[in-house]
Amino acid sequence: MEPEAPFRGQVFTVTAITLAIKQMMEGVFRGVFVEGEVGQLREAASGHLYFNLKDRDALLAAVMFKWDARKNGLDLQEGMQVRVFGDLSCYAKQGKYQIVVKNVEALHKGNLFLEFEKLKKKLEAEGLFAPEHKRPIPSFPQRIGVVTSPTGAAIRDILSVLRRRSPNLEVVLAPALVQGEEAAGQIAQAIADLNRLKPAPDVLLVGRGGGSMEDLWAFNEEPVARAIYDSKIPVISCVGHEVDFTIADFVADLRAPTPSAAAELVVQNAEGVSAHIAQLQKRLFQAVSLFYERAKARVELAVNSRIFKYPELLTQEKEQRVDELTLKLEDALEKQLSAAESRLELLSQKLAALSPFAVLGRGYSITRNAQGQIISRVGQTKEKEMIYVQVKDGMIHAEVK
Repeated sequence: MEPEAPFRGQVFTVTAITLAIKQMMEGVFRGVFVEGEVGQLREAASGHLYFNLKDRDALLAAVMFKWDARKNGLDLQEGMQVRVFGDLSCYAKQGKYQIVVKNVEALHKGNLFLEFEKLKKKLEAEGLFAPEHKRPIPSFPQRIGVVTSPTGAAIRDILSVLRRRSPNLEVVLAPALVQGEEAAGQIAQAIADLNRLKPAPDVLLVGRGGGSMEDLWAFNEEPVARAIYDSKIPVISCVGHEVDFTIADFVADLRAPTPSAAAELVVQNAEGVSAHIAQLQKRLFQAVSLFYERAKARVELAVNSRIFKYPELLTQEKEQRVDELTLKLEDALEKQLSAAESRLELLSQKLAALSPFAVLGRGYSITRNAQGQIISRVGQTKEKEMIYVQVKDGMIHAEVK
């Protein structure tokens, strides 16, 4: 028989149960060592350090008060593998357990995090992270290349998502080790192999499931970074969990927090696309129907209008106006013509009165010499000179005596 629980049936307040847990933790886990990777490190305004310790399967909150941090002297950084010494405790206000760290030491003398930062700065200076190098991810890929372990959880998660959301999509797996000394070379080679494939995939998914910094280290190595940069095919990195970042994430065209999320990003939900198309068809039908109804109403309005029934009304008034303007024009022209004729008659009379030929009719004459010059005095002539006398009805030739 199982022993009966000592507190079975008792009622506790939240404070009481939390304090009981706190006392049990602090009574049992005092002066313990815990190894793990530093994550989510932050320094409060008070100077206290808050961070997480994590391994492949779990996470432990940690706090290091400023007086212990000053004594310790280690420049704590995210991603460092450390061994901490302290007491397990319960922070009653938030109901969470944590380790109060007294001392911390780095597990690796070379420090993977420092290697990570060094390579990151080098590649960034060379332009491998530049935004202008990023290529767009195709919206509707037909063929997807995947670089990961053929036996890992990542490929199972990716295939599960793709089968659910786009079952007709073709997936090409380029198997590679994703952990260990040979992993980086195999990952880089798999990326290059997929680029040489005919027909080539539309997009590549490169990654693995979560783990410690050591587990993910292959994706922090230079050969993998350069293979992603040199890829002609857009690359989505999907390494580890959401909190994990690798060099591959910075070089890739797009980073997904997990392999499953990468599969979600790379394909469109077929049902969603169909629903969207159906919605667009409905809106198009509604728009066409509305246009038809409005056009029909306008046609009916025109057909039933007085103008449509009696089209002559459109021209009657204008024709009458043309007649009116024509009469006015004709009247104005007759008046102008009559006035012009009167002025012409008057001018003709004036011209006739002023004409020298009119004087000839009253008995006068005009005498000219052979050169046509008018002779008005006797001294202008010579004896036996021929002169010409113009009278009303002709010309008289005479000789001077």
